[in-house]
Amino acid sequence: QVQLVASGGGLVQPGGSLRLSCAASGFTLDYYGIAWFRQAPGKEREGVSCISSGDRSTDYADSVKGRFTISRDNAKNTVYLQMNSLKPEDTAVYYCAATKYYYCSSGYGVARYDYWGQGTQVTVSS
Repeated sequence: QVQLVASGGGLVQPGGSLRLSCAASGFTLDYYGIAWFRQAPGKEREGVSCISSGDRSTDYADSVKGRFTISRDNAKNTVYLQMNSLKPEDTAVYYCAATKYYYCSSGYGVARYDYWGQGTQVTVSS
């Protein structure tokens, strides 16, 4: 059974850090491009960061550049999103998504991603 499980969310103060994990089962993550999306209440889902299959190139939304880092551990079949210097506007449900042989240069179109995790809540508040 193909499955993505997102975890690591929580409540953190502004300026704090969290690391999200996206663990895959039923398929080998190494062949897939993986993206993190987020959706705040009343807003559309937006792409936050992406790591490509193949050349492992990465991409970040302007709003998170310099603060978030995406990485993958193929041995653990897991992709991570390290989030530093968190701001209240980062508050959202974060989702990971995967599609095979995908490069981030193709963009964050939601319909392009075949598999989705269930989401993990990130709340940044004092």
